[in-house]
Amino acid sequence: MLSNKKLVFGITGGIAAYKTAELLRRSQDLGARIDVVMTESATRFISPVTFQALSGRTVYTDLWDARVPNNMAHIQLSRDADAILIAPASTNFMAKLANGLADDLLSTLCIARGHCPLLIAPAMNREMWLHPATQRNVEQLRRDGVHILGPGSGDQACGETGDGRMLEPAQLLAELTAFFQPKLLAGKRVLITAGPTSEPIDPVRVISNRSSGKMGYAIARAAQEAGAQVTLVSGPVALNAPYQVSRINVETARQMHATVMSQVHHADIFISVAAVADWYVSNASDIKIKKTSEQATPDLQFSPNPDILAEVAALKDGPYCVGFAAETDNLIEHAQAKRQRKNVPLLVANLAQRAMNADDTELVLFDEQGHTQWPAQDKLLAARQLVKNIAQRL
Repeated sequence: MLSNKKLVFGITGGIAAYKTAELLRRSQDLGARIDVVMTESATRFISPVTFQALSGRTVYTDLWDARVPNNMAHIQLSRDADAILIAPASTNFMAKLANGLADDLLSTLCIARGHCPLLIAPAMNREMWLHPATQRNVEQLRRDGVHILGPGSGDQACGETGDGRMLEPAQLLAELTAFFQPKLLAGKRVLITAGPTSEPIDPVRVISNRSSGKMGYAIARAAQEAGAQVTLVSGPVALNAPYQVSRINVETARQMHATVMSQVHHADIFISVAAVADWYVSNASDIKIKKTSEQATPDLQFSPNPDILAEVAALKDGPYCVGFAAETDNLIEHAQAKRQRKNVPLLVANLAQRAMNADDTELVLFDEQGHTQWPAQDKLLAARQLVKNIAQRL
């Protein structure tokens, strides 16, 4: 996801500097090449040796570094970089940037960066973050085109609680990878269903399916990366909500239906990825059904669940609808019939036995012109390709 990206990580003084070591390692795992620049204050919290060992590259701390052939590290480091990320960014360093001060290598590099994008992740005490001077500096940095990542909120090293924490490494990595994705859905509101539904038999037992939710969650992440405001209606899964995605948890198909219908009027795009149960147990027991010799198997009665996708597709002035179909045989025939039956402009299908619980998927897209088959690929990559396809159709 960061393949062939050349990044500069700037580290200023703050206890959150230890998080940047993990961020560097994770970023390199995704293919990035990273140079590290530290302020003198940063070296009081974590050693340059740590970052040199992790990156395998020289760590820069001095504006007058003679190891750079022309002695201009502040020029050389930024000229071929795809982005500069300051994490943590202290109150003092943000004030420097907002006022154009350049009195060390990192601040001089940021001022001399030319067109190289600059991202900063603030990290400070909550009172420092809320101070009017800091807030003025943040607004000035935004006006200057600097991307502010966070801050987060929670327990702080000083013992207080509130805004000002640096985002966690996983959150910063999500921000970093999203930064390089084209904003094809900027300003759009996307509603997505994902995962299985769980239909109770009694308070202990349920009827469900093998859906892991991975595809729906990948699409939610890809849509958020593309600039959309994303709401994810999720059945029970063992996945964390993608960063910056609003998740609403449901259990049954009827709960999912009610939630979708309450949210859909705010959506521009509806993507129905969830493996929704076709039926629910209409005579579910309020107490656990006991296994006895007189009744070895319970007498279950079923009633149809609402058809969420078809109902949304039938709305007047409703959102652009994308359906999903997981088939086990005759994929082309069944998926074409489902698209026409649901009356949606685009339906995405795959073979359930290959896709469910897997990290890869092989998607086939169906529309009025016919169908297009994509090669097997990682679900996140497939999700990004699908988001691009939807954006082109819009």
